[in-house]
Amino acid sequence: MFETTSKTVPVTKEMVREAYRKVKSNKGAAGVDKESLADYEADLLNNLYVLWNRMSSGSYFPKPVRSVSIPKANGKKRVLGIPTVSDRIAQQVVKSYLEPRLEGEFANESYGYRPLKSQHQAVEAVHENVRQYAWVIDMDIKSFFDEVNHDLLMKALDRHVPEKWVKLYIKRWLESPAQQKDGTLIQKEGKGTPQGGVISPLLANLFLHYVLDKWLGKHYPEIAFVRYADDMVIHCSTEAETKQMLTAIRLRLAECKLSLSEEKTKMVYCRDYRRVQQDYGKKFDFLGFTFKPRTLPSKRGGLFVGYGCAISQKAQTRVIQVWKELNLHRRSDLTIQDIANEVNPQMRGVIKYYGKYKLWELQRLMRHFEFRLAKWVLNKYKSFKGSYSEAYKWIKYLKRSYPGMFYYWTIFKHV
Repeated sequence: MFETTSKTVPVTKEMVREAYRKVKSNKGAAGVDKESLADYEADLLNNLYVLWNRMSSGSYFPKPVRSVSIPKANGKKRVLGIPTVSDRIAQQVVKSYLEPRLEGEFANESYGYRPLKSQHQAVEAVHENVRQYAWVIDMDIKSFFDEVNHDLLMKALDRHVPEKWVKLYIKRWLESPAQQKDGTLIQKEGKGTPQGGVISPLLANLFLHYVLDKWLGKHYPEIAFVRYADDMVIHCSTEAETKQMLTAIRLRLAECKLSLSEEKTKMVYCRDYRRVQQDYGKKFDFLGFTFKPRTLPSKRGGLFVGYGCAISQKAQTRVIQVWKELNLHRRSDLTIQDIANEVNPQMRGVIKYYGKYKLWELQRLMRHFEFRLAKWVLNKYKSFKGSYSEAYKWIKYLKRSYPGMFYYWTIFKHV
């Protein structure tokens, strides 16, 4: 192992080693240099030494980020900026250095990418708030990660970060160009922090802390809000208050060089048994769940109209798309155990996340998978002569004989 010697910048070798361990656990794709994590580890000690030497002497400069487009649920694409392995480790060094300090500043209502906070906690907070507040602003900030203003972000950093070396490296990351597939470099023009960067979520939280969280707490303490990164829900008591709040938010975002995506931002009335009909939308999505009026069982027996959440249609579509892309009906070379081994990790994640609320609503989703499994059975075993009823009988027999083969069989006895 290498030992730390005195350097200009107080980055120790242990900081670099610890950052590498975190980056390794998160995995991730190669950057513009096409160097994978495995490639980097082939000469690990030397690579870590070079990175430490550059960071601790102030001579570290990041490479461009690799632009990657991934499809969104609405058919559009989200552009990610993937740093190199070395740059991810460098960003992790600074993130680990800053995060404890900034954590003490962030609002309790902020849940995204924070230690000891989760998506389920954010969803539960919204779930509690809609019982108390009748109105919601379902907010969407237009191209947030592409529009973060560098000057304003550095101003926010100045409030908490006196260390010049930290701000120097953050500025270099912010200004690092994006390399397209054809090798073209897209230069930053004083705005944007790439989704995909290790430090981007922390910087985004700091930026929105001042743009919205702190501002709301100071000027509108009567309202409630929940924020997960740039995904935000604001709770109001009356229609008039909601309209006023929406106008104020538009003005505030404009002051901070941001704007709302008007087609995705809406006012929602959280109708339940206590609240009269209103001429506004009655549902909204948050972190993969749809909140809307639902018929619920009463503790005293009978039913009542409440306002709650369950897996959204968009989330179901994404899950089904993953199954479609497996092309099971074309893979008759596989055994059913092979299929179970392939889908169980994803299915376990889906059920554990979306099953937190209204678990039974996932049964329809599992029936869709079972239909695809039945198609595989018919292509695999020609003796069934294309009969779906016979394929389903065979699957039912397997459920009884091997109830733990598919994860969803252990949760839903009858799909």
